Amino acid sequence: MAGAGKRAAAKAVEHSKQSQRVSLKDIADELGISQTAVSFAINDRPGVSAETKRRVKETAAKLGWSPVYAAQALGSSRTMTIGFAPARAANGIQNDNFMMQFMAGIHQSLSRKGYGLLFRPCSSDKEAIAVYRDWARRKRVDGVILVDLYAGDPRPALLTELGLPSVLAGGPDPSNSIPSLSIDDSATMGTILEHLSLLGHKRIAYLYGDKSLDYCRSRVASLQEFDKKSHFSQIWVEDTGFDTGRGVELTQKLLLEDKPPTAFIYETDSMAAASLRALSTVMLASDMMSWDSGIRRFPYDLPAIVSFEDSVICETSFPSITAVHRDASLYGTKVANLLLKVLAGESVAGNRKILTPKLIVRESTRMILPNVDTM
Repeated sequence: MAGAGKRAAAKAVEHSKQSQRVSLKDIADELGISQTAVSFAINDRPGVSAETKRRVKETAAKLGWSPVYAAQALGSSRTMTIGFAPARAANGIQNDNFMMQFMAGIHQSLSRKGYGLLFRPCSSDKEAIAVYRDWARRKRVDGVILVDLYAGDPRPALLTELGLPSVLAGGPDPSNSIPSLSIDDSATMGTILEHLSLLGHKRIAYLYGDKSLDYCRSRVASLQEFDKKSHFSQIWVEDTGFDTGRGVELTQKLLLEDKPPTAFIYETDSMAAASLRALSTVMLASDMMSWDSGIRRFPYDLPAIVSFEDSVICETSFPSITAVHRDASLYGTKVANLLLKVLAGESVAGNRKILTPKLIVRESTRMILPNVDTM
C-alpha cells in the first residue's frame, strides 16, 4: 500500500509539472539566451537572426509553449480582435447565404494568426457609425472589415479619422481612404443578359437588393446600357430592400401585366427560390384543376429565373436555378488577409478586383416555350 501511495504521489507531481504553463523564460533557459531574444523570435520581430527564430520556435513546440493572447495583447497594445458591423435588416444576415460563407472565410484566415472576430450586426448605418466610435474610444478592436459601400458613404473617411485600420470588401472607395478588394463582376450582368437574349427573352425584370448600394446601382446601370444596344421590348427594375417576401409580391404583380416579363433576375438565392416556389404552387394547382384536359403548365410555363447568388438552394430547387457563382468563403479569406497585411504595416494596393464570377446555367433558363415573346 505504501509503494502504491508513493507512485500515486509521484504521478501527481509529474502531472502538476506538465500542467504548468511553459513560459518564455523556460524557452530562454533551455537555449541559454535572453527572454527578449525569445520574445522577438516568437513574434517575428527584427533584431534576431533567422537561425535564432528557427531554434526558438522549435524549442517552443517541443516544450509545449502556447501564447497567452490576453498578455500578448496587453504587451503590444493589441486586442487580437477584428470588428465586423454590417448594417442589415433583422433577418438580412441569417438569410444571406453569401454573407455566411464570407464570414466563414474571414474566421478561417484570422484564426490562423490568433485573431478573433467581433461580429456586431447593426440595424442601420447610424448604429454602425456609433459602434465604430465606441470601438475606437475603448480600443476594442485592432481593425475593421467594411462591407456594403453606398453613394456618399461616410464610413471609410470616419474609420480613417478614428485611426481604425480597415479594409473594404467591395468598392472601390471613391475617396481612396481605405484599401479594397472587390469581386470582378462588372460584366456579370452582361453575361446574364446575353444568355437570356440568346434564348429569345425580350421582357426582363431585375429585382435588386437596395438602390443605395454601389454594386446594385452598377448592375442596374449595366442592364440599362445593355438595353440600349439590344432594344428589349421592356425592362422592369424593382427595389426589394433584400426582403424575400417583397420579391415574391413584385414577381406576382408583374406577371399580372398584359405582357409580363418572360425572365426574372433576382439579387439573392432565397428571393429566387421563394418566387419560384410561389409560381410553381399556383401552376400545380391549375394543373390539378384541369387534370382531365391533359394541359400541363408546370414547369414549362414558368418564366426564366436567374439568381445573382449561387447556393445549394439553387442546385436542389426544381427546376434548378441558373445562378452567378462566386467563392464567398475564399473572398472572405482574401479580405481578412488584406487587413492582416495592413495591421502588419505592409504596403498594399489601393483597390483590386478578384474572383471573376461564372454563370452556372441550370433548368430555370432551359425550360422555355418555342416563342417566349408571345408568352
